[in-house]
Amino acid sequence: MSSQLMRLVCRNTSGFLRKLRSRMSTEEETRQLWRSCDVVCFDVDSTVCTDEAIDEFAKFLGHGEKVAELTKNAMTGIVSYRVALQQRLNLMRPTRDQLQEFIQVHPPSLTPGIKELISLLQSKKVAVYLVSGGFKEILQPLAHMLNVPNENVFANKLLFDEQGVYVGFDESEPTSESGGKPRVIEQLRERLSCATIVMVGDGATDLETFPNHADAFIGFGGNQIRAKVKNESKWFVTDFQEMIKELGQAVRCGTL
Repeated sequence: MSSQLMRLVCRNTSGFLRKLRSRMSTEEETRQLWRSCDVVCFDVDSTVCTDEAIDEFAKFLGHGEKVAELTKNAMTGIVSYRVALQQRLNLMRPTRDQLQEFIQVHPPSLTPGIKELISLLQSKKVAVYLVSGGFKEILQPLAHMLNVPNENVFANKLLFDEQGVYVGFDESEPTSESGGKPRVIEQLRERLSCATIVMVGDGATDLETFPNHADAFIGFGGNQIRAKVKNESKWFVTDFQEMIKELGQAVRCGTL
């Protein structure tokens, strides 16, 4: 069987299984998929990190309160992500120099347990990706801390002119609009064929990935609890230690 045909068979089979799981998915099945998955995609802001980087950057620029309100609207699904991103950046209008200064004075604030969790996944040969509506420039130091390759980071890119003045953001990045994270999952599925993919996150844009794209979704509320995510997640956790413990069970059961 050719590799192209194999990918087609895998996509069709995976699609059927995801639809089936959406009807019968329970917390226990989500836990089982977590224990045996091939790929984990983590949201970053308020999941891998304790804060929302764009809000912290806005505070640094003197626009914290208004931008935080717009971020909340985006995370709860009140407005589309792209509209909220445009609104926030048009208000902030950062220069390249301001971005670099912010990165230097504001190192990543990791959520307790995330470094241990990602290290454990990597030791089990599970591929880890960071999928964020934040900015690649800010995420690169974080990815380095977590030993996640730059090519495994999906995020937005700020655009500056020759003088370093903000002129916009790269609208070709899938994470720049609502539905972007599902598109990232589909790109990974195309690349990785039959991989079992789990998405972990705190926001509405993360929840969009399940059931039609990711094989499972785990809602995270360790930093922010969003009612829609909590109510619609088959498995909702507030501490990464719970997920670490579940992987420990997988080791004992021989499923990893």
